[in-house]
Amino acid sequence: MAQHSGVPVAVEASGQRGLSARVLDARVLVCVGAGGVGKTTTAAALALGLAQRGKKVAVVTIDPAKRLATALGLAELPSQPRRVAGELLREQGVAIEGELWAMMLDAKGTFDALIARLAPDARAREEILNNPVYRELSSAVAGSHELSAIAKLYELHEEHDFDAIVLDTPPSRNALDFLDAPGRMLGFMEGRALQVFLRPGGLTARVFGRGTALVFAIFARVTGVDMLAELSRFFRALSGVIDGFAERTRSVGALLRDEHTSFVVVTSPEPEPAREARFLLDKLAGSGMPVGGLIVNRVQTDGLRGLSTREAAELLAPALGSRLASRVAANLSDFDVLARRDSETVASLARAWDARSPTLVPHLDEEVQDLRGLARIAEQLVG
Repeated sequence: MAQHSGVPVAVEASGQRGLSARVLDARVLVCVGAGGVGKTTTAAALALGLAQRGKKVAVVTIDPAKRLATALGLAELPSQPRRVAGELLREQGVAIEGELWAMMLDAKGTFDALIARLAPDARAREEILNNPVYRELSSAVAGSHELSAIAKLYELHEEHDFDAIVLDTPPSRNALDFLDAPGRMLGFMEGRALQVFLRPGGLTARVFGRGTALVFAIFARVTGVDMLAELSRFFRALSGVIDGFAERTRSVGALLRDEHTSFVVVTSPEPEPAREARFLLDKLAGSGMPVGGLIVNRVQTDGLRGLSTREAAELLAPALGSRLASRVAANLSDFDVLARRDSETVASLARAWDARSPTLVPHLDEEVQDLRGLARIAEQLVG
C-alpha cells in the first residue's frame, strides 16, 4: 500500500473524524479519486469496518495492480467474491461480527457471463460467444473495465445478499468514464447505427459501400475469414439480448443515483489530486450522483502549532537538551510549512463540497500491508 494511506485522527474545525451516517448506511459505496491517493486502502478499510459492525460486505477492485489482495492478506483475488477466512482475521487480532468478502474484477469474464445470462437460448449464447467479432469486441470493451464494472456491480447488488458493496475504481478520469458508461451503452443499444446492422439484407451495399466490400472480399480470400458474414451473423445473434442489455443498463444508471448509493471521493492535499477531487465533486453533483464522503489522505499534521521556532526549542529543551531541542524545532518548522499548505487545501476542498467538512487522514511513515493495519484505519473511518 502507499505510505500515505494512514489512520484518520481527531482533526480541527476544517475536518472531521469518521464518515457520515449516509456512507455507513449505504448499500453501494463507490470510491473515486486520482491515482496514488490511497483509494484502494480506503475501500478495503471501509469494507472491513462495515463488516466489523455486523454487515455482510463485498469489496471489489478493478485496480490492475492488485494491491487490494495484499492488504487483505491474500495471494490473489478471485474473479468471484471470496470470503476472507475467519482464521486469517483471528491470526492478526481482527474481530468482526459480520462477513468480509473480496474479489478482483475479471472484466472479460464478467462481460461474457452477462451475454450468456441475457441470451434467449443456448444456441444464441454459443453463436455470440464463439463469433470472432464478439471475441475482439469483448476484449476491447473489457480493456476499458467500465462496462464490466457496472455489470458486476449490478449483479452483486441484485443477485447476492450483501448488505453493502464497496467498489474501488480506476483513477478519476477513468472513474468519469465509469459514470458515463451506462448512458453510452444505452445510446449504442438504441442508436440508429446498430439498428442498420440488425436489418436483414443489403448490408454490404447500404453500410460499407462497394469499395469496402471489395476489401472484405480480398480479406476473406487471404485469411479464410468472411468478416462481412461474421459481422452480419454477430449482430443478428446479438439482437436477442438487446432488450435485456438495455433494461439492465437503465437499472444500473438508476442504481448509481439511488438513495442507498453513496460516492466517496478520496484525494490528497497535493495540488493535482486536489484539483482532480474538485473536478470530481462538480461532475458528480452535475450528474445527480450522491456524494456522502470526502476523504483527504496524507495530510501533514505535525508542526509548530502556532509557536515560533525559538519558542518550540525552549519548550523542548528541558527534555531534550538545548542542541537537540533546536534541531527538532527546526524540523518541526519545515513540517509546519506543509501543514499550513495542507490546511489551505482542505479549506478549499471543503468550499468545493458545499462547506461540508472532509475526513482527514494524516500522513504515516509506515505502509499499511495487512488486516491489522486496515483495522486501525477502519476503526477511525467507521467507529
